Amino acid sequence: MKKALITGITGQDGSYLAELLLSKDYEVHGIIRRASTFNTERIDHIYVDPHSLKARLFLHYGDLSDAEQITNIIYNIKPSEIYHLGAQSHVRVSFDMPEYTSNVTALGTTRILEALRRSGDKIKFYQASSSEMFGKAPAPQSEDSAFMPRSPYACSKVYSYWMAKNYREGYNLFACNGVVFNHESPRRGETFVTRKITRAIANILKGNQKELFLGNLDAKRDWGFAPEYVEAMYMILQLDTPGDFIIGTGESHSVKEFVQEAFSYAGLDWEKYVKIDSHYFRPTEVENLIANSTKANQILGWEPKIIFSDLVKIMIDADMRKAGLTPIGRGDKILSDKFPNKWWSKD
Repeated sequence: MKKALITGITGQDGSYLAELLLSKDYEVHGIIRRASTFNTERIDHIYVDPHSLKARLFLHYGDLSDAEQITNIIYNIKPSEIYHLGAQSHVRVSFDMPEYTSNVTALGTTRILEALRRSGDKIKFYQASSSEMFGKAPAPQSEDSAFMPRSPYACSKVYSYWMAKNYREGYNLFACNGVVFNHESPRRGETFVTRKITRAIANILKGNQKELFLGNLDAKRDWGFAPEYVEAMYMILQLDTPGDFIIGTGESHSVKEFVQEAFSYAGLDWEKYVKIDSHYFRPTEVENLIANSTKANQILGWEPKIIFSDLVKIMIDADMRKAGLTPIGRGDKILSDKFPNKWWSKD
């Protein structure tokens, strides 16, 4: 039985990845931060008491800012694969907390890589890199595009990207970068703009919300469906030779387009509800991100099934259900049609 260690297992990607690996008969270990309240909602449905003989998911307290803890966890588990997804990942928040973002998102990667180097074990390592690293680079962006980061978060991810490459080339570690463009799902954090929009629509339909405050509506992103992206992460670590890959849909849509598509699907006039708040603008903005995933398609055989309009419908149906409303249903049908044997089990 293969063992995998996931940092950020309680996040959107970590929860989907845990389910994917469990479906492939892995023993899955995840690092979680100690808190006075439970923060495992996204993985509660797959958690089994570790005393049970059926348990294959195990959680360990740790923090990416603590090298000793990270090293001890890796030493004790001896995983065959590490998926490093943990980070302070909110771009706007990184402007308010640049030092913390750098310590966790940048140096956290170094702490893991150094633990791997010292262990001498043949452990495959996946670094969750971000399309935000490209910043002002002309679209579409490929593996050969320059990095021009425009936020503390993006700068931290660029650092982590190059550290993974340096440890691969300098110490012969199996270290890979997945440069993943924006990917969303019903498990997306509620402060991220897509989920903020779809959740607000459900609240408006239920009568619990009257206005939605947003920032820059003109920013364009390449938005895909998170479960498909964690499949790409898995594929990358199954290769015989490590490498770096761009993962995205190849389509770009503005925040305004997302708003229009979402409100239209719900039968609402977006202009009656959406207000602009300058607080949500970034000091430096990334205008347009579009993935060129040719390499991933050719080498991994990876190609997304869910397009932009599908994604919007899936997320709204899920948020309506969570709000106690009857979903419109087209998003649910898209999921059942395109993933008749889906391996994840929860919105």
